[in-house]
Amino acid sequence: MTDALDGQIAIVGMSGRFPGARNLNEYWANLRDGVCCVSDFTASELLADGESEEAIAHPDYVPAKGYLADADRFEAGLFGFNRTEAAALDPQHRLLLETAWSALEDAGYDPAQGPARTAVYVGGSPTEHMLAAATDPSMTAAIGAMQVRILTDREFLAPWVSYRLGLDGPSMTVQTACSTSLAAVHLAAQALMLGECDTALAGGVSVDCVGKRGYVYTEGGIFAPDGRCRPFDQKAAGTVPGNGVGVVVLRRLEDALADGDPVRAVIRGTAVTNDGATKVGFTAPGVDQQTAAIVEAWSAAGLDPAAAQYLEAHGTGTELGDRIELAAASAAFKGARDVGIGSVKSNIGHLDAAAGVAALIKSVLMLEHRTLAPTVNCDGPHPELQSENTPFHLVDERTEWPRPADGPRLSGVTSVGIGGTNVHVVLAEAPERPANACPGATVLPLSARTDAQLAALTQALAETLQAQDAPSIVEVAHTLCTGRGAFPVRTYVVADSAASAVAQLTSTRRVTDPLGEAWLEGEDVTWPVQRGARRVSLPTYPFAGDSYGALSLAKRYAEPAAQQEQDIEAAIAAVLCEALGIEGPDVLGRTYFEAGGDSLTAVHLVGRMRDEFDIDVSIDMFLEQLTLAEMAALISAAKSPGGDDSLTSLLDEFEQEG
Repeated sequence: MTDALDGQIAIVGMSGRFPGARNLNEYWANLRDGVCCVSDFTASELLADGESEEAIAHPDYVPAKGYLADADRFEAGLFGFNRTEAAALDPQHRLLLETAWSALEDAGYDPAQGPARTAVYVGGSPTEHMLAAATDPSMTAAIGAMQVRILTDREFLAPWVSYRLGLDGPSMTVQTACSTSLAAVHLAAQALMLGECDTALAGGVSVDCVGKRGYVYTEGGIFAPDGRCRPFDQKAAGTVPGNGVGVVVLRRLEDALADGDPVRAVIRGTAVTNDGATKVGFTAPGVDQQTAAIVEAWSAAGLDPAAAQYLEAHGTGTELGDRIELAAASAAFKGARDVGIGSVKSNIGHLDAAAGVAALIKSVLMLEHRTLAPTVNCDGPHPELQSENTPFHLVDERTEWPRPADGPRLSGVTSVGIGGTNVHVVLAEAPERPANACPGATVLPLSARTDAQLAALTQALAETLQAQDAPSIVEVAHTLCTGRGAFPVRTYVVADSAASAVAQLTSTRRVTDPLGEAWLEGEDVTWPVQRGARRVSLPTYPFAGDSYGALSLAKRYAEPAAQQEQDIEAAIAAVLCEALGIEGPDVLGRTYFEAGGDSLTAVHLVGRMRDEFDIDVSIDMFLEQLTLAEMAALISAAKSPGGDDSLTSLLDEFEQEG
């Protein structure tokens, strides 16, 4: 590796689905135009998706979220899953598989025949589906406990991608709370520099539930009272939960340039630190190690932080989080002047494990379009931004991003996780490379699994070729011939220019070609080598899978209250008998100690009541002279009718500041 490129990592492909955006073109349009994509739900929408009337009636209930549409849809057959497996597979796994596929296609590689030594570093959030599956005896009975675990546990996010796409590099599921996906990018970059892999997929996914769901505002908590996130604003009062998924494809810059990859941006340096015990509490952020992460990343890049023009911050919009992040960044960027700052959380909410990659992709898109996208929901800058002690100004309007006279456009991206894991990435714009001229007419093959998908792909390609910055036709042909799979429904055009290709793609008339006709007949075609041609970013596969839904604990408790209480009481009695190793028609008439109970078993049962029924039981109950039947009834009575409230609280806790 040459000294000039040593340690530089190219982002050669990207894919993502975020609130209000089915793809990255829509994502950029929303960012560029300053659109807040947080949804406000009606009561009927919430009830239809399983929220309880009691929850909605809470005076502090906020019916808002960064909602991800169609998060339950999945093209299972493309990835080799049958319907039973697809229904059990966690929605996070489904979305991550499709997004990884699209990211490889965006990089110009056939996902079914990915590059050798490709690694996967990804992470995800806890989900309602996962929790419901783990506590559903009928699912365990149907497909087995091991299958339930490997189809739903986030521990297997990375291995499923590696397995279904045939990727044989390191495969690791990363978990650092809200900084998970940016930590995954750091680890992937390190693995590339160490030579552990030659290509890496990195990112994260967060889909706590697929339905429309709000949250309960708590004064002093992480969430905003009005369903809007206002990072670095004078009225900042909290964040809003959101769902999404993002994956980037990374290669060593030298390799990417040599192989003609579509370099979208360059990672110049990364760093990870942890606050340790230097902060006021486990969930609180800390100043010193946030500063250290930034300084170390820019040092690794061989750059002065003062050279930065923009910082995409973690930016939760909480009073404590914003204040600490501004203090840390101001110390790290000491000497810089007039650096823009913003946070994508204002647009889409806080995506938990996917928050970092959402911020990274935003920054790459801004570099590509040479435009700073606005942070929305702004009323006026945070008081700290009006101080002489900070080099930052809040970017609240779309702004042209001029290239500095002494170097490339440079951006920093920060992500912070509960528990103190701080990550910073230094980004630079991609090196300019002239497009290849078209040598003459060439075949553009297209294929899909259905007629409708082929029509969608054809239309998307035509729109791409009509754009002012459309790639050369020879590069388009090279990418379609070498970077896409061969599906049964096919078409092709022969063109020597973008205009000629568009004319044929949008009509039924086309020029014929022997190789193209063989392609139509379903043959395996060896396309001519386009010497010197590079891969380019083109429309990716238009997934059109069925809805496989998602498991919900709320639905499990939607039966009539009397039946629910009876079922829970019987289940509790069964657990008591199982733990005590007793059976028979009369055993429930015994007291706990008459049945052979002791203090250790009591501790075990307290844990099982909490884990399996979400009921907190005092250990003193086992010391009372109660029959097991009476004990089961009392424990069951402690279960509130809104059996899913504790789940919602648990998921809310996982979503909180990271």
